[in-house]
Amino acid sequence: MIYLIAGLVLFLGIHSARVFAPAMRDNFIASRGEGPWKLTYTVISFAGLILLIWGYGQARVDNVFFYSPPTWFSHIVLLLMLPSMILLVASQFPAGYIKKTVKNPMLLAVKIWALGHIVVNGDLASWLLFGSFIIWAVLVLISTKKRGQTFPDNTAVISDVLSVVVGTGLWFGIALWAHERFIGVAVIA
Repeated sequence: MIYLIAGLVLFLGIHSARVFAPAMRDNFIASRGEGPWKLTYTVISFAGLILLIWGYGQARVDNVFFYSPPTWFSHIVLLLMLPSMILLVASQFPAGYIKKTVKNPMLLAVKIWALGHIVVNGDLASWLLFGSFIIWAVLVLISTKKRGQTFPDNTAVISDVLSVVVGTGLWFGIALWAHERFIGVAVIA
């Protein structure tokens, strides 16, 4: 479980630099430039992600189980992942109505994804992994609201259309192939 925790600290820690250590981040960028910051951010994120994935796999071998969810919970999670994928994609496009309405579509996508996975996984490793992501998303959202966020006056409807189309395609790809291939758990039997 130590590798999972270390991965979470690295991955979520670097993704929280703007929230918990804005002066450190700003000083780093001011003294070395934005390029070295992005490189450092990428390397630490990637190392944390690899450690998190490996640590989660290791933690599941000798895990503590709290409960065994009913089989039908997986259907609910499958449905929850559709808006999660659409919101995730919407966060990467120029502001459309989805982005303007939700304000932070990526953070909402992470919360939906993590909450859904907590529901269907009643073990300690899953609660630690997905619970950490929920806590991170809530803290970043609070920080983002304090900083304020503005959107341009024009709204790109095409962004919403692309978000729905690409998000739905991503959802199908993960549900039908990628989740079983890379996570080892079939979403649709």
